Amino acid sequence: MKIGLYHLISEMHNEAYIDSTLKSFMVEIEEKLAEKFENINLKNINEKDYFPLIFIQSGGVEGKFKQIFKSIKGPYLLLSSGLHNSLAASLEIASFLRQQGEKVEIIHGDSNYIAQRIKELKKVFEIKNKLPTLKLGVIGQPSDWLIASEVDYKKVKDTLGISLIDVEMDELVQEIEQKYRFDHPKLNDIKNKKFNSKSIEGALKIYSGFKAIVNKYKFDGITVRCFDLLEIYKNTGCLGLSLLNEEGIVAGCEGDIPALISMVILHYLTDEPVFMANPASINLDQNEIILAHCTLPLNMPDKFYLKTHFELSGDGKNYFVSSGEIIENLNRKNLCRTQIRLKMNENVKYFLQDSIGNHHLICKGDYSKLVKEFFRW
Repeated sequence: MKIGLYHLISEMHNEAYIDSTLKSFMVEIEEKLAEKFENINLKNINEKDYFPLIFIQSGGVEGKFKQIFKSIKGPYLLLSSGLHNSLAASLEIASFLRQQGEKVEIIHGDSNYIAQRIKELKKVFEIKNKLPTLKLGVIGQPSDWLIASEVDYKKVKDTLGISLIDVEMDELVQEIEQKYRFDHPKLNDIKNKKFNSKSIEGALKIYSGFKAIVNKYKFDGITVRCFDLLEIYKNTGCLGLSLLNEEGIVAGCEGDIPALISMVILHYLTDEPVFMANPASINLDQNEIILAHCTLPLNMPDKFYLKTHFELSGDGKNYFVSSGEIIENLNRKNLCRTQIRLKMNENVKYFLQDSIGNHHLICKGDYSKLVKEFFRW
């Protein structure tokens, strides 16, 4: 996405003079963005190639903006300098837009703040534009115990733009039985772990079936009713899902659709692999939580080893996000095999009093502010 700049200046001002006084302001911002602004007009301001900013260069443009604002697809991002009554005009325009029920923000401050804010918002809008291009596969149906995870496919499409496509479990089994051999850079590392070779071969066979389905439908992500595979193959999809996530194909288990949608949003916002897990226990006094699940993307941990297997709201309106610190990696025999203990920044009572789901997602790095920005816009 290119950063588009739509200029608004009053006819009462000398445009060449205003431009000359604002030149250093603009150059500083461009240097810190490492990107140049591209001037746009009303004809191309709504094109998806642009992240559009409305540059309020002077006062006296309020009436002009009122005449044109319906031609501009919101939300509205107003870039304001500290010169020529730019901020005063921006405040008046922002108040008007809020009265119309529109979302608006004034981007104003020193060049460091402005550049950083533009980067944050550009990332959010890039992901918003990307979501309608995504196709996610639901292989089988959600597991029987996910009684709060039903999703209205049309509402997801209308709200987020994401397409959800059902694939029967029988079709996955047919692809697994084709015995494809898809290569992966982690295969040698996996085989060198000296785990039971028959189990590894069976797990890689399932991975190849997943990969065949992904390639067939050009899916950007999948969720799989994975426990059905235990009955059929006496093996799991865990390794296959780990490998897909390592490749950047977002993959969740138990057929949990809200979790898959949330994984996709978090992955694309952060460019990080995402670990889907559920709370195992909570320490209220220490504000800590143990999260565990069967597997995680293989490019997420510093190192991994193989063991035996132990066993978002649907409308996109509700979410929970918190930063935290991994206190300990655990190896408890009575929990799912991938386990961490987290010190949370938000109150862990959320999980007991307001939780919107069973599965929660973890990625490395503090992106809580970015996630909040995404849902704000």
